[in-house]
Amino acid sequence: MRLGVEAAVVDSTLVPGDVDVSGGRIEAVGLGGRGRGVAVAGLVDLHVHGFGGVDFAGADAAGWRTAAEALAAAGTTSFQPTFVTAPVADLEESLRAVPGAGLAAHVLGCHLEGPFISPRRLGMHPADARLDPDARALERLLAAGPVTEMTLAPELPGAHALVETLVARGVVVSCGHSDATAAEAHDAFDLGARAVTHLFNAMRPFAHRDPGLAGAALARDDVVCELILDGHHVAAEAAAVAWRAAAGRVALVTDAVQAAGMGEGEWRLGATPVEVRGGVARRLDGVLAGSVLSLLDSVRNLVRLGVAVEAAVDAASRVPARLLRRPGLGSIAPGCPADVLVLDGDLELVRVLVGGVDRR
Repeated sequence: MRLGVEAAVVDSTLVPGDVDVSGGRIEAVGLGGRGRGVAVAGLVDLHVHGFGGVDFAGADAAGWRTAAEALAAAGTTSFQPTFVTAPVADLEESLRAVPGAGLAAHVLGCHLEGPFISPRRLGMHPADARLDPDARALERLLAAGPVTEMTLAPELPGAHALVETLVARGVVVSCGHSDATAAEAHDAFDLGARAVTHLFNAMRPFAHRDPGLAGAALARDDVVCELILDGHHVAAEAAAVAWRAAAGRVALVTDAVQAAGMGEGEWRLGATPVEVRGGVARRLDGVLAGSVLSLLDSVRNLVRLGVAVEAAVDAASRVPARLLRRPGLGSIAPGCPADVLVLDGDLELVRVLVGGVDRR
């Protein structure tokens, strides 16, 4: 099946020509013929709490189907459902409810954002469910469901042992909700932590004599930095600095809540009430509580900062797939899964394929 496009983004390069899809995979790129639009890899969201009116923490089977369909229709073809800090028993229940294959968008495994986070950098996370590092609690969580990433505060006593356990199990360790100094962050990265959760947010502020977690991550070449580009979490100048320091290892994420794709009003993020006004999601006391962003919107926002379309798309597809060690995911090349978006000249979505099946 020819897609009828004029070009495709292949490994950060715009390759003229059409794309052929067969058997759920990319068959060929750069084929002759006239077409319209550009094919890019389906987007991969590492950090999303809900979408389309569904909160993943309490979703049933119908809710999972609804959210996956809404994500796919918005251009996100693979995602890590993300659970905020909650009692361990509640997190176990959420993990057990995560479906396997068969949804409109691929579930790549789960991201636990907590509960081993700093009491000084909670953000919207409930203080009464936060835990100091606890090996038994970690084992319960890992046994409950498909955990592929965990956010923790590396400076907490006992955190290094958890990092080592997670790395040994193949789970991505992301440092976040943390008051770590740069030295404490480097220690965690040297142990195998490979990412930072929503750079600049819920962490020690960057300062020239106290660069903290953000500064340590930006100064290294082996750390992926999540960035929420909704215009509220990070100023344009800070985003530009992050990109110039870490282009090629910035992973765009949404941190989206159930209100994403639905509009304003009162919603939830886990057990926490959330109000969306003016396109901003906040806890009732005014603390930012996720976003209502789509991942394709974040790509457009990065392009508005002056970043090339090819690089912006990579930040929402190939970079997050690389963090999860999923070869072929987030790429358009022969043999890769046919998770493909077709965009017009304004980066508006024209078509979505997941595994070669039209989803829009």
